Amino acid sequence: MSLHLTLRNRQRTRAVELQLFRQVVQGLFVELPQVARAELGIYLLGAPEMAQLNEDFLHHAGATDVITFDYAEQPAGKRLAKVELHGEIFICVDEAIAQARQFRTRWPTELVRYAVHGTLHLLGYDDHHAAARRQMKREENRLLRRLAARFPLSRLARKPRLRS
Repeated sequence: MSLHLTLRNRQRTRAVELQLFRQVVQGLFVELPQVARAELGIYLLGAPEMAQLNEDFLHHAGATDVITFDYAEQPAGKRLAKVELHGEIFICVDEAIAQARQFRTRWPTELVRYAVHGTLHLLGYDDHHAAARRQMKREENRLLRRLAARFPLSRLARKPRLRS
């Protein structure tokens, strides 16, 4: 499996341990043997930038948790047994914090959930209809449990450095 991962933090809401996040995403692809090759960009955004992206590309008002852009030549849902992924996943850290409070979880776990969710979209999963949404949620939860067993997700919350 070949993975080319671009990971950028473009928000200042929370400090994120990017090296660990990179390892978690790499671990995600270990759990996806159907992926032969992936070229993926993951961007951590604040609410204002995510809201702008959401409005510009999806014509929805306000921020959202995750937006995925699929640039693969094969249309999603018509993929072969061994797939190549090419896309970008935009994750809103502010939404991760809000939803973590709502669902009584931790925001670093939500960040990983959104990375998994975006990757599943690139694999052709859909969440627009109830049955497909349930199937996607089951796979998302399975992968999140596997990653949480292998990686200390709470350590994604990096302590800010004190300056003297």
